[in-house]
Amino acid sequence: MYQRILLAVDGSQSSDLALSQAILLATATGAEVKALFVADDSDAFFDVAYFDARALMESIRAFGRKVLTEAAGKLETAGITHTTQLVEKPVAPGQISATIVAQADAWSADLIVLGTHGRRGVRRLLMGSVSEGVVGKSSRPVLLIRSEVEG
Repeated sequence: MYQRILLAVDGSQSSDLALSQAILLATATGAEVKALFVADDSDAFFDVAYFDARALMESIRAFGRKVLTEAAGKLETAGITHTTQLVEKPVAPGQISATIVAQADAWSADLIVLGTHGRRGVRRLLMGSVSEGVVGKSSRPVLLIRSEVEG
C-alpha cells in the first residue's frame, strides 16, 4: 500500500482539504508524508514598468515557508512521520506540475496528493491546471482533492 505520500501544498482551500486526506491515508497505512511547496513567480503578470523580482521571490518563499509550517503542525498533531520541502527553483519557469512529478520520482513516492481548484472556462485556459499537468506527467497514482468550484 502507500508508504510514501507526496503532498503538494499551496495554501489554498483545496490544498488544506488535500492535507486532511493525506493525514487520513497516512494514518490508515502508516505512511510517511512529504509536504512540498514549489516557489514559482512565472504566473505573476505585471502592468507596471518596474517591480522588484527579488522582493517578489522572497515574498513567495516566505509564504511557502508559512504554508509548510502550518502543514507540518497538522501532520505533527496527527502523529504522522513527515518532512517538508520548499522548492525554490522549478524544473523550468512555470512548470510547477513537472516539478511536483520530478520531486515525487526523486523521493520514490507511492502516491501524489494535491488539491484542484475547479477552475473552468477562460480562467482555466489562462491559469492552466497544475493538477491536470501532474496527472498527465506522472506514472504514479495521483489523488486529486477538489474544493468548491471557483466563480
